[in-house]
Amino acid sequence: MPTKKLPPHSTKKTPDSSNEYSAKQIVVLEGLAPVRKRPGMYIGNTASEGLHHLVWEVVDNSIDEAMAGYCKHITVTLLPKNQVMVEDDGRGIPVEKHKQTKKSALETVMTTLHAGGKFGSGGYKVSGGLHGVGLSVVNALSEYVRAQVKRDGGLWQIDFSRGKPQGKVKKVASARGTGTMITFQPDPQIFTVLDFDTRIICDHLRQQAYLTKGVMIVLVDARQGKKTSIDNTYTFYFEGGVASYVQHLNYNKVPKHDTTFYIEKEQNGVNVEVALRYTDEYKETVYSFANNIHTVEGGMHLVGFKTALTRALNSYARKQGFLKEKEDNLSGDDVREGLTAVVSVKVRNPQFEGQTKAKLGNVEVKSVVDQVTFEGLSTFLEEHPRDGDAIIGKCILAQRARVAARTARESVLRKGALEGFMLPGKLADCSTKDPENSELYIVEGDSAGGSAKQGRDRNFQAILPLRGKILNVERARIDKMLANNEIKSLIIAMGTNIGEQFDIEGLRYGRIIIMTDADVDGAHIRTLLLTFFYRYFRPLIEKGHLYIAQPPLFRVQVGKEVAYAYSDNDLESVQKKLIKSIPERKKKPSKGAAAPEGDAGVAEVATASIQRYKGLGEMNPQQLWETTMDPVRRKMMNVTIDDAEKADQVFDVLMGDEVAPRKKFIHTRAKSVKNLDI
Repeated sequence: MPTKKLPPHSTKKTPDSSNEYSAKQIVVLEGLAPVRKRPGMYIGNTASEGLHHLVWEVVDNSIDEAMAGYCKHITVTLLPKNQVMVEDDGRGIPVEKHKQTKKSALETVMTTLHAGGKFGSGGYKVSGGLHGVGLSVVNALSEYVRAQVKRDGGLWQIDFSRGKPQGKVKKVASARGTGTMITFQPDPQIFTVLDFDTRIICDHLRQQAYLTKGVMIVLVDARQGKKTSIDNTYTFYFEGGVASYVQHLNYNKVPKHDTTFYIEKEQNGVNVEVALRYTDEYKETVYSFANNIHTVEGGMHLVGFKTALTRALNSYARKQGFLKEKEDNLSGDDVREGLTAVVSVKVRNPQFEGQTKAKLGNVEVKSVVDQVTFEGLSTFLEEHPRDGDAIIGKCILAQRARVAARTARESVLRKGALEGFMLPGKLADCSTKDPENSELYIVEGDSAGGSAKQGRDRNFQAILPLRGKILNVERARIDKMLANNEIKSLIIAMGTNIGEQFDIEGLRYGRIIIMTDADVDGAHIRTLLLTFFYRYFRPLIEKGHLYIAQPPLFRVQVGKEVAYAYSDNDLESVQKKLIKSIPERKKKPSKGAAAPEGDAGVAEVATASIQRYKGLGEMNPQQLWETTMDPVRRKMMNVTIDDAEKADQVFDVLMGDEVAPRKKFIHTRAKSVKNLDI
């Protein structure tokens, strides 16, 4: 067997040999040059995420007009040659000369960082955008931009190339009404990806329409010469605001009460909008926004909401006699089980933590959201007693399950400790105790587990075989999960604990690798495991610890040469490559047969022998190592969460109780499935 070495996870950099550091090393970038020099600082990256961020920046300016009450319609049009046009019916960017820059205000906004109506002087009370640098950043990173403004009875226009104006702002026609239209074409010198994804843009615009109620947002895909039609036009308009958003998030879920709670109120300069509804799920789905920006890490507004929710429900439960005097209060986890909620605030001077605006830091927002939510929810519970009773009933069941789960978990961990440092007997552990340089293979079945144990490098590779299909955790609480031996073994092997005691610092392996058969059963087991990790160990996915092994589907042999194909598409090219590498041999004529005239023999073309693997157990240990476990040659997929909301909905459909949505999901995708093994 070849020597097995784990590639180093990091390399040390040697310091620069030059010690010179003087004024000559200080480079000053003027105008928009810093944006082109370091685009990642402004839009995240220069791949798909950054490309679409350009659209968000332009749309944000229109949304700001809408939040200020001046805009009712926003249209985003995807044009040929990777161009995008965003048009609104707001007030229109001013075109008169700016006192400070001595240029048109429109040109100033398009060419100067931190120039706009968001920095005082009453332009906007609240606004989103990326630190107020939106249009200028889009301009800097675009090969071409045309800015058009309708106001003061005219249509004003100015063009730019890579941030530089191609002339002055001028009136090109007479026009009624007001509004702004920005057309831009991303710069191929900057971006590695130039194709805009309709689905990504649709999802973002839909979310913005929920958060800005009463504003119509339209997306038109006019690429490849398409004419505007129903098929390529998407319209989003929601009078219900975040209440409509909650309804959207609860699609395919069974509600526990009839009425969605909703409140909108402005207090101390902070506009608070909250909606919530409980379903029969066991997880919580809570989204928070500040000035229409998704605060993925929460912040003070989310803290205020959670505090108010727990306080209001405990107060109602005590008042109605659901909780007796000596009984414990409902915990935060109890009142958020099965909760779907959206919390949106509009703040005049938002203080975001970090460049990506992931967390809202305004301390004063906490008390405002707390008070508005507590008063509103308390009134709702009094006015809707049937809904209130159903909500409290759901929370008390969650409380009882939490206590039962804690007892079960403590029992599991105590039992595990007695079985030898908490490691299950079926685990073939690795020698190293360094999590950064070790990996755990979760393998389907004892047969594959045996091959993996023999083929692995025991220095850094651990093997945990699982028998059969694990429990579908989508519809199970922790206490039921911990009664399942396979799940129990996996939790103990990983070392992170689960639920309230989850601690990623206890993770024993830097890579958790799911390795299942390449058939229908293997795919089902993989889906069950992914559901398990997504619902209960999501930080492992977010930190990049979860992988899916890619075993080959075919073994191809020509003569003594062997190669592997990892997909049906690979097979033909692997065959041709192998056959081409074998030189044609001359086959002598058989005894008594005449040789063809002018030739001493017949050319013998090499043929391929193909073996299709239906399971990992069909590979011997050496083959499994060479194809799937050797760090130098193996192929693995790192599991990521690009869109948590979408992933959440897919798991609900595939693993939930409702049959109809699952059948629809399968029917719509059946034609894309090839070579299905049944």
